[in-house]
Amino acid sequence: MSHANRRQFLATLAAGAAAVPLVKTRVFGQDPVMDAAAAHRANYKEAVAWRAQPFPMGRVRLAPGVFQKNMEANREYLLTLPTDRLAHMFRVTAGLPSSAQPFGGWEAPDVELRGHFTGGHYLSACALQYAGAGDDEVKQRGEALVAALAECQAKHPDGYLSAFPETFFDRLRDGQPVWAPFYTIHKIMAGHLDMYVHCGTQQALDTCEKMAGWVAHWIEPLSDAHVQRVLETEYGGMGEVLYNLAAVTGKRQYIYLGHRFDKRAFFDPLLAHRDELKGLHANTHIPQVIGAARAYELTGNHDSRQIAEYFWREVVSERTYCTGGTSNDEHWEGDPGHLRIGPASEECCCGYNMLKLTRHVYGWSGDPRMMDYYERTLFNSRLGTQETHGLKMYYLPLAAGYWKTFNTPFNSFWCCTGTGAEEFAKFADTIYFHDDDGLYVNLFLASDLDWPEKGLRLRQRTNFPDEQGTTLTIRAERPTQLDINLRIPYWVADGGAVKVNGETLPAFASPGSYLTLRRAWHDGDRIELKLPMAAHVESLPGDETLQAYMYGPIVLAGQMGDEGLTEKMIFGGYGPRARPTPPPEIAGTEALAALKPGSGGPFDFQLFTAGHGPMAMMPLNQTFNQRYAVYFKLNRPTFFGRRA
Repeated sequence: MSHANRRQFLATLAAGAAAVPLVKTRVFGQDPVMDAAAAHRANYKEAVAWRAQPFPMGRVRLAPGVFQKNMEANREYLLTLPTDRLAHMFRVTAGLPSSAQPFGGWEAPDVELRGHFTGGHYLSACALQYAGAGDDEVKQRGEALVAALAECQAKHPDGYLSAFPETFFDRLRDGQPVWAPFYTIHKIMAGHLDMYVHCGTQQALDTCEKMAGWVAHWIEPLSDAHVQRVLETEYGGMGEVLYNLAAVTGKRQYIYLGHRFDKRAFFDPLLAHRDELKGLHANTHIPQVIGAARAYELTGNHDSRQIAEYFWREVVSERTYCTGGTSNDEHWEGDPGHLRIGPASEECCCGYNMLKLTRHVYGWSGDPRMMDYYERTLFNSRLGTQETHGLKMYYLPLAAGYWKTFNTPFNSFWCCTGTGAEEFAKFADTIYFHDDDGLYVNLFLASDLDWPEKGLRLRQRTNFPDEQGTTLTIRAERPTQLDINLRIPYWVADGGAVKVNGETLPAFASPGSYLTLRRAWHDGDRIELKLPMAAHVESLPGDETLQAYMYGPIVLAGQMGDEGLTEKMIFGGYGPRARPTPPPEIAGTEALAALKPGSGGPFDFQLFTAGHGPMAMMPLNQTFNQRYAVYFKLNRPTFFGRRA
């Protein structure tokens, strides 16, 4: 779309803001929970329907397993945060009395990002926890905070709500230094919208709409050129939340407002299929692309889809570590296909936001290879970044000799604390998808699915990945004709098989595809899927001498001991404060030949290294309180100046 056509498109939207409402079936890439909010949205549709639709989170429940355990630890952490302390700086900013003790870290009274977690991420996490587990206690905590913040907003007649004063936006408008005020406004709006979508809290929607009114009033006098200068300061997912608000309310003016947050210097190269990501702050820009994805879904504007799909392909294929994560020192430092590793590679927020974007591009195509990436990132970049008490990481270090570090309960509140609190509340949102004819089993997580429209329930029981496969049991009110599509991952080794009611089927499917079982399903039918794993290596993009080991979808980490590690070194820091050690050298010239299985379980391996001797290897997502290595040095012989 040319700039002239784009201006005409936006002008048409603005002129027709109060015209025909949008039609809505889904909110930001997932069906609405069947709650009070669903009735309000039932009459709306979007311009683009997903080929594969996720189930409402209220229809899926996690069963006992590692994901449910992590979800529960996250819940317990959310419940340690008192409402009065969460609301404190909002009350101070609104001129209301508060005797609560302020939080520290990024929520401290003198930190300019204050409010992003306490009034934003926290509400989203509560809403998602309620949707994913039916957790009334957490819902009530969220609603109590919504009510407290509504009292603060009432002190601002123009709808403003934040834990910092409006003068921050004067500085933003005038080009003076300020730390990302729209980033925080986005989090607060998104938290309130999530409380409405998942919990049916009408007061939260009212607050969100008043905030959107304030945003419209602030940005309306600014020229397009002035807005583009404003967008040079990180603004989070402002486009995304405004599109989501348009989807929920059917008010087209929010689409127009969302488009004002299109950063042309970033979007235009992507539209032209040019990778100009070098030097950009990664997590500043991934949420902008999620906004483009939502713009496509609401308007059908194919340029927005082009931006999202090209960006997704480029990051996944050229700028991703073995874990599925991206960024070093929070930036894309090199040219495509060239990555560095260090204490700040990778930022956890990036994994969270890439999973959000993946759900969109997958929904448009139903391509199972996108779920291969989702699984890799979920199991390696997300799982394992929370410790037993619900505390989260900022960076997941990938250089040798480093260790995992976590936030403190009341004095950190980093961006990754917030995205982690959301991630660990919504594990149920991507396990199952569907279309008119069938069910897609995308993730192998112990869980239960309720599909009342089909009169069908599905029970998945697995200890994956320790168990190399999964078992699905059908509970059906009546015989039901249905395609059940089982994802066959890219990593599956020889010997994969499927049984239906104890009988091995004569066919299987290729890795990176779906195996479709088409039949009439009866109550008690049982599917057993066998997914053998094998070890394989992946080199660091740009340096084939640095190799990471994987077993199936799981990244293995070499255990380097806990010598010198203290509690102070593990809790409170963004990442380890030390110089990395050289990557251990692999013994021999064949990486896989140096890895030997042990006898202690499916992920018990030893790696024979040149300097460290046999090194115990175990999943990165199970490595805690330990120095470790992910990439190892492979010294191949050289012939005529070239690697063999």
